[in-house]
Amino acid sequence: MYPAGFDYQAPTTIEETLTVLAERGEDVKVLAGGQSLIPLMKLRFAQPSMLVDINRLPGLDFIDASNGYLRIGALVRHNDVVASDVVRRTNHTVAHAAPWVSDPLVRNLGTVCGSLAHADPQGDWASVMLACGAEVVARKSSGERVIPMTEFITGVFTTQLAPDELVTEVRIPKYTGPSGGTYLKLERKVGDYATVGVATHLTLRPDGRVVQAGIALTAVGPTNIKAVEAERSLIGAEPGEAVWAEAGRLAALAADPRDDVRGSADYKRHVVDVFTQRGLATAAELAAAN
Repeated sequence: MYPAGFDYQAPTTIEETLTVLAERGEDVKVLAGGQSLIPLMKLRFAQPSMLVDINRLPGLDFIDASNGYLRIGALVRHNDVVASDVVRRTNHTVAHAAPWVSDPLVRNLGTVCGSLAHADPQGDWASVMLACGAEVVARKSSGERVIPMTEFITGVFTTQLAPDELVTEVRIPKYTGPSGGTYLKLERKVGDYATVGVATHLTLRPDGRVVQAGIALTAVGPTNIKAVEAERSLIGAEPGEAVWAEAGRLAALAADPRDDVRGSADYKRHVVDVFTQRGLATAAELAAAN
């Protein structure tokens, strides 16, 4: 199928972009990488009356570690994250997740912020950001707001973003002590959506006990899931197999998978359990090596 007809604008300033969004509102879709939007338009699941192409906007392709955050701009491609020394030095979970996103073709064009705004429950980045305590920065003509990742996604393919808002960056808190993390993903073939994905993050106290923990799950619920009870079980604990096993059990309970061609719900819960334990063990090893 071919997309329905639409108008097209390619503004060259953020201010111009925000003006268009304010004027056209819900009729507009923002185009960055287009790796999710264009297929939806071809199937006519999405029929915007206008596309606003932001690829000519200056200053949105940055990756930096400043003011206490790892900051990723709205035009940063997945492969930019894969290649970034800044990311590798700053956050293990983000660095480990980047090569798992879709396939090489999508990683060349797709953007991190676009993936978050798309809010696909099988998207990898939302789980990473939930585990790492990230925030999304959104701008409109009247100002800017910062939205915690825990509040950003409100449902399947839906977010808190207003029609006149543009995501300009996502920012992840920098480590406050010895830290580590990883992202584990089960997929049927290279480039496939996750059957199950688990993002983990740990920060240790000087005595080696856990002071911060993040666990988030992909593709096992109507949205990406932050496994809050599993995280709480880790706080103050001394790293070890029994602690990981309890966190894995609680993470599996937090999952809400469905039987489908990728596997049964019970199988997916088991994978969540195993991946959580493996991810936490790796996170603790990385943290101890810092």
